[in-house]
Amino acid sequence: MSSVGPELISPRSSRVAAARRLAKRNFRGKERLFLAEGPQAVREAAAYGDTLVELFATVEAAERYADIVGEARGAGARVHLASEQVIADISTTVTPQGLVGVCRFVDTPFEEILAARPKLVAVLAHVRDPGNAGTVLRCADAAGAEAVVLTDASVDLYNPKAVRASVGSLFHLPVAVGVPVEQAVAGLRDAGVRVLAADGAGDRDLDEELDKGSMGGPTAWVFGNEAWGLPEETRALTDAVVRVPLHGKAESLNLATAAAVCLYASARAQRAAGGCRSVTGN
Repeated sequence: MSSVGPELISPRSSRVAAARRLAKRNFRGKERLFLAEGPQAVREAAAYGDTLVELFATVEAAERYADIVGEARGAGARVHLASEQVIADISTTVTPQGLVGVCRFVDTPFEEILAARPKLVAVLAHVRDPGNAGTVLRCADAAGAEAVVLTDASVDLYNPKAVRASVGSLFHLPVAVGVPVEQAVAGLRDAGVRVLAADGAGDRDLDEELDKGSMGGPTAWVFGNEAWGLPEETRALTDAVVRVPLHGKAESLNLATAAAVCLYASARAQRAAGGCRSVTGN
């Protein structure tokens, strides 16, 4: 195993203690570092510039994922072989997969997102559940969105559950954090983006909006809290409040499912004849 790294790192190592502290938000903010667990997240982190700082791997995981370990070393990360107990101490999951990376923060200033003139954006306002936040980020990535914005009332982007739920999408597209919702809406509108609130009580129907052909331009979707949706003052900031139609007997959709429907609807409309992506050729 000499080609992979040094001998097993001690559980009492300062490096292990430092990594373990990153499970707490105040330490993440102070160090501007976070944990990425599992082969998919570590692989994506290693491919994202100089984001990956350190990698802790069990001997078994280092052998199984030798290509990922090699990519990590190639990206300049320090690789530590670790016992299963050390990985368990660092990890925030019940069943660790043997790889835990320490990464630099990757969020993007909101001003840079606006300067890029995005055509599809997800705005998470008042989203408190980290699993939902990560899943919406993953949906936005899959739908081809160019950015995600987390308002100052939403969960920490680097919460371990949010990072895991994004399944590597955190490293794929620009994400701004801590933006007041008023600033997010105003900035996007000034950048030529139509801002829509997704809400089950919306006065506009998503199907009807698609049928009218009004969804082909640059669009930002604002998604609210899992339990109580978007407050009235936030809905009032947007250009329209749109509901996803429920054609069956389900009472409602969960946040991530509704976000996927809205984002894919916009992506499809933008790629249709006359949509902003077909006009620009993107």
